Amino acid sequence: MALDQAFVGRSYPPTDPYEVGREKIREFAESIGEDNPVHTDREAARALGYPDVIAPPTFVFAISFSAAQDVVHDPQLGLDYDRVVHGDQRFVHHRPVRAGDRLTVTSTIEAIKSLAGNDILDIRGDVHDESGELVVTAFTKLVSRSLEGS
Repeated sequence: MALDQAFVGRSYPPTDPYEVGREKIREFAESIGEDNPVHTDREAARALGYPDVIAPPTFVFAISFSAAQDVVHDPQLGLDYDRVVHGDQRFVHHRPVRAGDRLTVTSTIEAIKSLAGNDILDIRGDVHDESGELVVTAFTKLVSRSLEGS
């Protein structure tokens, strides 16, 4: 069953703040093989004009994808998560994520499409710091595969 187009434009409440820690940034950088000292060395980051270490660009995936779960599990939307695969992810950075940031994410359904029996759901996650500054916009595409024989 196709998802209801009336959900396009629906926004969900902001998440609780996520405090970005220097150690989390270091762990993430190491896990993806990123060895730029701007991610692990406060003095290297300061030498480039940042107040503290900055996160690699994909660091916000975990918090933005977690926030998208509010959309995915909205009972009114009726998405069958057992059939969902992650279709695409991209980020638009308005400034680097820094150690000490307290970030919230507001998720909005950007588009719902049906293609070959599959539902395609585009979710935008606006990541703000505690002053309200937009830090990153995350775009997530989810594909709910059609049921066999339907």
